[in-house]
Amino acid sequence: MKVLGISFGRTMKCSEILVKEALFKAKEAGAEVKFISTINMDIQHCKGCGACSAGRDKGKQIKCIIKDDYEILEQAVLDADGIIVAAPVYAVAPVGQLKNFIDRFGPAHDRAALEAEQKKRIAAGGELLDERALKNKYVGYISVGGAVTQNWVSLGLPTMHLFGFSLMMKPVGHIDAYDMGRTANPVLDENLMKKAGELGRRVAEAIGKPYEEVEWFGEEGTCPVCHNNLITVNKTTTVECPICGITGKLSIQGEQLKIEFSKEQQNRARSTRNGLQEHYDEIQGMKDVAIPKIMAVKDTLPVMLQKYKDFSEDWSL
Repeated sequence: MKVLGISFGRTMKCSEILVKEALFKAKEAGAEVKFISTINMDIQHCKGCGACSAGRDKGKQIKCIIKDDYEILEQAVLDADGIIVAAPVYAVAPVGQLKNFIDRFGPAHDRAALEAEQKKRIAAGGELLDERALKNKYVGYISVGGAVTQNWVSLGLPTMHLFGFSLMMKPVGHIDAYDMGRTANPVLDENLMKKAGELGRRVAEAIGKPYEEVEWFGEEGTCPVCHNNLITVNKTTTVECPICGITGKLSIQGEQLKIEFSKEQQNRARSTRNGLQEHYDEIQGMKDVAIPKIMAVKDTLPVMLQKYKDFSEDWSL
């Protein structure tokens, strides 16, 4: 079993140290471990060209056409059985380099789309997709922030959970390591280092287990799937986890606020096969509506768009 540690933080600072502590314990649990620091990697933002998904759907292997260091990290993620990701929070949410990777990795590696395409290729006898992208993977997250108050890093862990959605990774646990400004260095916080090590051990020991048998490590959180505390309130007692996209029922019992998510809703969370399939079907339905619209105006649409193409980019217009 292979456990990959990824730090999106600075060299020998909090993110890197916490990931390495997790890897030490993962190795003690019997895993082969590998560490990647992205701090000096060039991972550009997604251009939205669609070449990766188009190639996938035309019998080719998945390939991003941007020439940078993205593929190094992509291949390491595909090679791994378990992954531990740490990222610093500079402005309420994680550093942008992590989001750059998520934007480029996710759409091309959507597991529902991969499984549908693989079935087609098997039936046609064509070249099969990379099997590494179809294997179950297990992931743990560490959000690192200097702020004393947790709300200054409140989008850290929720955003990090987007990392594992596309490949349907099973979240094993997460750690919200805020107040690092006063801590000065994570090795000075024995409890935090113990948590990081335990997360690494749990990720290693989860590998190969059925997802439903993996026990969560860390605070329970409001959502029973991602264990984050963000809730979208729609002015009714029906609320939503904005990370998992599932709805629950809100009630107030004295001073306690309670939210219940049914098993049916939990089973359609974005990180599940049902949730990914639901989104895949939604996208396919969009094509059925959009393509006929475009074809119906294919001669007049360029004329309608011309003024936007000619738009002046300076102040004069």
